[in-house]
Amino acid sequence: MKLDKRHIDKIDVLLEDALLNARGDELLKVVIVLDSQRENRETLSQQLSQQPKPSEFPNRIAWRKALIAQQQTQLAKAIGDQIQGLKDLSLTTHGGITTNIVVVEGAARQILRALELPGVSHASLNQPLVRLFPDVSAETVQHLAEMAIEIYQENANKFLFWKNNSLNERTRQSIVQASQQYVQNYIALHGKVKVLGMRHAVDLDSIYTAVQLLDEWDIWRYESLYALERTFRQRQQRRQSKETRKQTGISVANQKKYLMVLGGPGAGKSTFLRKMGLEALKGKKGQLKHQCIPVFIELKQFTDSNIEIETQVAREFESCGFPSPKEFTASALEQGRLLILLDGLDEVPTKNMDWVIERIHNFVKKFHKNRFIISCRTAAYRLAFDRFSNVAIADFDDTQIEQFIGNWFQSEADKQARTADRCWKLLQKRENADAKELAQTPLLLTFLCLVYDKSQNFPNNRSELYGKALRILLEEWITEKRVQRDEVFQELDAQLEEILLSEIAYQGFQADKLFFPQREIVEQIKTFLVGNLNAPQHLDGEAVFNAMAVQQGILVERAQNVYSFSHLTLQEYLTAEYIEYNRLFEQLVTKRLINERWHEIFLLVAGLMRGGVDELLLLMEKEAQKFINTSNLLDLLRWADLITAGSESDIKPVGKRAIAIANANAIAYAYTNAYLYTKANDIAYTYTNAYTKAYADAYATFIADAYIYAYADAYVYADPDAIVYANMITNSIIYVGKLKKFKVFNDVNFSILIARLEAIKIQITENNINIVPRIIANSTIQALLDAFHLTDEMFNLSQTEAKALENYLYANDLIIQCKKAAVRVSPQTWEAIEHRMLRLPKLGAIGDW
Repeated sequence: MKLDKRHIDKIDVLLEDALLNARGDELLKVVIVLDSQRENRETLSQQLSQQPKPSEFPNRIAWRKALIAQQQTQLAKAIGDQIQGLKDLSLTTHGGITTNIVVVEGAARQILRALELPGVSHASLNQPLVRLFPDVSAETVQHLAEMAIEIYQENANKFLFWKNNSLNERTRQSIVQASQQYVQNYIALHGKVKVLGMRHAVDLDSIYTAVQLLDEWDIWRYESLYALERTFRQRQQRRQSKETRKQTGISVANQKKYLMVLGGPGAGKSTFLRKMGLEALKGKKGQLKHQCIPVFIELKQFTDSNIEIETQVAREFESCGFPSPKEFTASALEQGRLLILLDGLDEVPTKNMDWVIERIHNFVKKFHKNRFIISCRTAAYRLAFDRFSNVAIADFDDTQIEQFIGNWFQSEADKQARTADRCWKLLQKRENADAKELAQTPLLLTFLCLVYDKSQNFPNNRSELYGKALRILLEEWITEKRVQRDEVFQELDAQLEEILLSEIAYQGFQADKLFFPQREIVEQIKTFLVGNLNAPQHLDGEAVFNAMAVQQGILVERAQNVYSFSHLTLQEYLTAEYIEYNRLFEQLVTKRLINERWHEIFLLVAGLMRGGVDELLLLMEKEAQKFINTSNLLDLLRWADLITAGSESDIKPVGKRAIAIANANAIAYAYTNAYLYTKANDIAYTYTNAYTKAYADAYATFIADAYIYAYADAYVYADPDAIVYANMITNSIIYVGKLKKFKVFNDVNFSILIARLEAIKIQITENNINIVPRIIANSTIQALLDAFHLTDEMFNLSQTEAKALENYLYANDLIIQCKKAAVRVSPQTWEAIEHRMLRLPKLGAIGDW
């Protein structure tokens, strides 16, 4: 929590530490001194005028008693008013009836507000009131106390209270009380979770999802910013493969004495460290097999070069009342009895990083008997700790996703409503495949739980999903954090901030940049503030940047002064939002249509166009037609149209044309050993799926068989075995038989084609391997060409033509995907686009056929 001078002037050191380290919900017991003399002149004057006069009493003694009684009444009233002010803050009070000293109990954030009352002159920490975890019992406290006593005993000569090899009972009780306080403090600070969107803090144990770790051989891609950026760019590489070696986090922590835990923002690094500390506190009942006392230190507090790790460790024990805390700390470290948890190496201020690393090096070297776990964001890690085993937090698998959801929705109301079960089942449905993809990282799975908690459903398109997640993030920060913690967000509202973030995202994406130097972002913020009349002009760009980067986690530091959005998804969504808001559709289409890096942007833009996606689709269609600009490409489209027109199949004509082109592609592979392009398959699958799912599945099988036969043809020369040739022909016959069932061709005699293939197979069987392989392959291919009325010229495409066809098919597939992602599209517009798709344009103009 954030304290200012008016707070610090009224409190002692222990209460200051407690409030600085508190999140807000921790229960504290505090002794408060009330100032009963804080009255204005009018009130004092009125009181003086009402004082009893000596002449009203028989003697001076009676007058004095009356005067004292009146003063006591006035004091009680003044204190009573001030106590009522404390009670109005939902604080429980004890005392304060005849004295101005009162003990209050309540949440840390309410204690902070109490310090702002004018009647409070001083406050000091009495005792934190924190309930233990259900499984952290007196036995756990006793276990910690026994370890502490052993540490004291090992160096008994250093402690004055240790005489004749024994402790006096008073000191023993002090150690037990200090141990209880230590357990309670750890749980209060590190054992509670209140993440964005949760109504109340809950025990970490109750929602913790066991993590899996990748060993250092599997995190090679994080060794440089280049490798990280490449991973971000290649969508299929955002997830570790199923073959990747994984181990449970607790097993690795048991094996490794020095552990460096790497992961992206929101991957669960800090949570893992906190959990390991809890397991250590549980002693033999915990999962950590090494008996040691956990000490959790946030490295971001290392802002002063005078700070020493050993001093920070000693403060943890001193604040809980361990006797001779400095000597106790030194003894524990020398004996190797501690588990040192250093969280957030990447959060150390850049200017301090070198000396912090040096401090850690020296500390580990000096006290090497202890166990160490350090966390750091992957891209910020310098590979600077040679003693440590590097591990990375793996993406969630289905089991972890289900467990996470179950832990998230764990309130009694959610249990009765079976919210977790319904959320998990919904996430597995085919229409929520995009949402399921997000769920493999804890950060985005948290987004999904937040979205589902709000609406009990997932949006059908990604734009709505990402938009809801982002707005929850921004708006929840306003209500829960910003107003109380930072003046920036009292003036820069969520809508303005979202516009600012969209500009940063778009400019970066347009420049092909996923990572930004801090100075560039600050300059963009300054430009935004100056150029927007509705933005607060007096705000400092540096302050706005720090507030967004440090408090929100939307912009995160990946390396020294190098930032990115916490996930590519956020940058893509905000980029699409900028394009839609500024209506940059034509620029998007003419410059980015076939750039696969912008594929997701097109889908998100389509989903954001609430007024309808017609304009975008027509622009895409017009641009796509520009790729069909040679006679060979025109002939291919003419052929696909003619050979499928009027066929028996109920599949839409565009689907038939796609199947024809996909079939030609498979034959082309066998003929030239090079694909034309497989996007025709995606288009064909879309339209067979629209017909019936069974039909689509049959088509998917057909495509698989097509490439079996194509590969066999292409590599038939490699093996002179007659059995290989016969299998190749058999695969071709099966493929043609399945293709016949689709009934999409109107002028293909499948019976004659199959007969010709059977004849070639008989020749192979009768002549064994005496027939030249090239003759076999040529005969097979020629049979296919003749049957489908294909010519050699259709496959003699130049490299430029092949690329143009690839671009054309890619663009048409993207048009279909954008239509599916859209909220609204005109039926007339889409019917016209479907009619023209994959067809020969008449007169070369869209809409003129």
